[in-house]
Amino acid sequence: MSSARVGIVMGSESDLPAMRLCGEVLDEYGIGWEIAVMSAHRAPEVVRAYAAQAESRGLRVLVAGAGAAAHLPGVLASLTPLPVIGVPLAGTPLAGIDSLLSIVQMPPGVPVATVAVGEMGARNAGHLAARILALGDPDVAAALRALRQEMSTRVRLPEGFDAGGGAPDPA
Repeated sequence: MSSARVGIVMGSESDLPAMRLCGEVLDEYGIGWEIAVMSAHRAPEVVRAYAAQAESRGLRVLVAGAGAAAHLPGVLASLTPLPVIGVPLAGTPLAGIDSLLSIVQMPPGVPVATVAVGEMGARNAGHLAARILALGDPDVAAALRALRQEMSTRVRLPEGFDAGGGAPDPA
């Protein structure tokens, strides 16, 4: 069995630069991942086999990036009980809006968590996968808390601001 717990898939090799960012985020949490290219339209039998084997191979979350008609996330969600996070990718003159609408409009009972279009969405898919895994993994939960604390130290507040919930001192 692989040490990967997140499967990152995409419909085209051209999606690789954006989707690798998801893996980089997972690395920050110490979460193992794998990455593959498969097309819901051009190789549906590959998608079906991947979905059928994902859980038994130790995967716990699937992240699927897709552009244009963007069927890959929904097809995966229809074939596996694992949570699926869809990343809409730009690749048409509609700049990813078509992908976003395709992924987010899933029928009841076949949910796909949908993040932002493109690189920002790929990164957030990694963070969301970590949050899902943190529910049952104390090590990932600790890494999540540590990363959130680190992010909060990068915030620069105005002098006199009470970060404990108050407003800036009037003095």
